[in-house]
Amino acid sequence: MKQSKLVCALGLGLATLIASTAGLAQDGPNPNRVWVKFKSGGSAANARGLAAAPNLGQRIQALRGKLSAAQAGDAQLNYQFDRINTAVMTLTSPEAVKALRANPEVESVEIDQPRYLQAQSVPYGIDQVQARDVWDANRDGVLDTGAANGSGIKVCIIDSGLNKNHEDFAGMTITGYPTGWDTDTCGHGTHVAGTIAAVNNDKGVVGVSPGKVSLHIVKIFGSNGYNGSQHGQCSWTYSSTLADAAQRCQAAGAKIISMSLGGPSASTAERTAFQNVADAGVLSIAAAGNDGNNTQSYPAGYASVVSVAAVDSGNVKASFSQYTPKVELSAPGVDVLSTFPLKNDPLVVGTSSFAATPVGGSRQASASAGWVNGGLCQTSSTTWRSKIVVCQRGTNTFYEKVSKAQSAKAAGVVIYNNVDGAFGPALYTGTAPNLTPVTSTLPAVAISKADGEYLVANLAGKTASVDATPSVDNAGYEKMSGTSMATPHVSGSAAVVWSAKPSATAQQVRDALDATAKDIDAAGRDDNTGWGLVQIPAAIAELQSQ
Repeated sequence: MKQSKLVCALGLGLATLIASTAGLAQDGPNPNRVWVKFKSGGSAANARGLAAAPNLGQRIQALRGKLSAAQAGDAQLNYQFDRINTAVMTLTSPEAVKALRANPEVESVEIDQPRYLQAQSVPYGIDQVQARDVWDANRDGVLDTGAANGSGIKVCIIDSGLNKNHEDFAGMTITGYPTGWDTDTCGHGTHVAGTIAAVNNDKGVVGVSPGKVSLHIVKIFGSNGYNGSQHGQCSWTYSSTLADAAQRCQAAGAKIISMSLGGPSASTAERTAFQNVADAGVLSIAAAGNDGNNTQSYPAGYASVVSVAAVDSGNVKASFSQYTPKVELSAPGVDVLSTFPLKNDPLVVGTSSFAATPVGGSRQASASAGWVNGGLCQTSSTTWRSKIVVCQRGTNTFYEKVSKAQSAKAAGVVIYNNVDGAFGPALYTGTAPNLTPVTSTLPAVAISKADGEYLVANLAGKTASVDATPSVDNAGYEKMSGTSMATPHVSGSAAVVWSAKPSATAQQVRDALDATAKDIDAAGRDDNTGWGLVQIPAAIAELQSQ
């Protein structure tokens, strides 16, 4: 899973980056790297030492000075955790560790225990569509010789691009369009691609077709966008752009087009474009939509496109999944773990760091300034000018909060949750299900309720640094939900099935998937889950019998 970076913004002349020295170089974890917890109080005898220091940073500085004098070496500071009165330090020797334990101002010293990357995990959806029953029937982690696994099939993903350098796409054949297709500043496209094709290795996750399909990426969302798009939008594009992208998929030799996207209104020209792609032998698959109602989404609503609904790990339709007469198949779409290309830079206030998520639609930039408490940010204030405005979630929309700060010429915005846990807001106008994504000229990030309350109560007068710029993560993973996550399960399944009989037509593959889907709702086809949950082995048998 993606983790937020820990940043040491210490000041006081302390090191802010973890340095490596020849004396500490080694292959494994350093046993002299330790957690140091300071006592909450101090004695009069140490009035000139650590106890007199007014904050943790100064106590650490004083301690490092004592160790340098006593041990003829320096104590390297790795992290500082103000809220738990603790620091992580790398020392030069076991003797320095002993000296720490003997210091009257130190409550405890414990080794900074290593944490290792675990073996590859198998997201629940992979087995729900029975992918491993085809290419790893004995569950030994090795692809079965001669088994259908998607080899020879090209899948075109129309989305936000791909972090091609992610560890779970290593060695794959991947092409794309336009320039910049191999970056992903939204995250969505890389997540989709991981469900389809993450490599079977000792890292992260595995896809429905485990690194065996070839991918062609057409990027229509995000920065470095389609045909020089200046939007940088992660949320919308035009139907004409989508139609052109589908034609580019066909021209690239794709047999399958995967589209985790949609919109509420049909287009006659777009309908014709997708029918032409289907007539050329390409199978198009798209998300049914996430509004949780019975309205139709397009292109999933066209007869030439397979419409995919989302179910959870218990095969129950997800509450957000749209239910319409066009829903054809269903697949896992709730809390799906897959590849993710971005890591979130933390919000730094003074010397404290908080896990932060960029607000969707906010400016992808950074800002640093003093902060001001805006409460619910319902009305703007002249005191917000050139400041980072801290807003609590609730009462008005995220866009209204950010808009108030923007009109007051603030430097940036922090929104903290009003319920426990982190969250990932985005800027919209309107009311559900008729929401319109909008953008802001301010960088904005979201933090948890606990972190927001701590900031407001304890960090007045400090400088806040907001960073809403996407940072690349080549080893990141994230859980996401939506019919966007269900769609690649079906796309990958279609690739595995088709690879069992490459001479089959797109219509034959589609028919085989429909005929063998597991009925999980009302008998026969229903609006909630279509013909049911995709089942790869049965679909292969059906296709090969034709």
